Amino acid sequence: MVKSIRLTRPELKTHRDALARFEHYLPMLKLKQQQLQLTILAIEAHRRQVQDALRDARGKVAAYEALLRDRAGLDLRGLATPDKVRTGARNIAGVAIPTFQDVTFPEARYSLFATPPWVDRALEDLRLVSRRRAELEVINHQHRLLHRELVKVIQRVNLFEKIKIPEAREAIRRIRIHLGDEMTAAVGRAKIAKGKLVAEEATAYARRAPATDHPREEGASPP
Repeated sequence: MVKSIRLTRPELKTHRDALARFEHYLPMLKLKQQQLQLTILAIEAHRRQVQDALRDARGKVAAYEALLRDRAGLDLRGLATPDKVRTGARNIAGVAIPTFQDVTFPEARYSLFATPPWVDRALEDLRLVSRRRAELEVINHQHRLLHRELVKVIQRVNLFEKIKIPEAREAIRRIRIHLGDEMTAAVGRAKIAKGKLVAEEATAYARRAPATDHPREEGASPP
């Protein structure tokens, strides 16, 4: 519903300018919405791939569970815990999101001769689990940021399409009708005033005009 408006020409210009702004920005918002939606779909597909890879890596590590519990004095899980997750940055439709690059691990120091051959392989698999988990966390962060921005953009698109633009158009329509009625009434009043003026001038002229026919004097003979 259109709010109370002043039915004046300045108000008409205000609503025309607002409508022009809304119609200018709406396509940009829709384009941004489309970019965000496509990127989110791509991120979700990538996330499924990483989740599958993480599941496979965990399956490999499961084969070492019993052996890992018996390795007293050798903290393989600690050696497989990342020191740092390295990330980059990417801009999607004006939204800065992190990108996964790699992880770094503490240096593994243990005797190759005092440990069984499977230890190296187990450490490699444990680190792969950590790497996939870190990548998944970054992807989830990307998804949260983009989804939050998408919600805002959709709200703005709906605001423009369903409220602001219809309100501006309705206000313009009402003001135009009112101004048109005022103009019609003004023309009517002008015609009435002109008619009265013409009648008054005609009356005044008739009063000022000399008589054209004079009565003859009694007893006068014709020439």
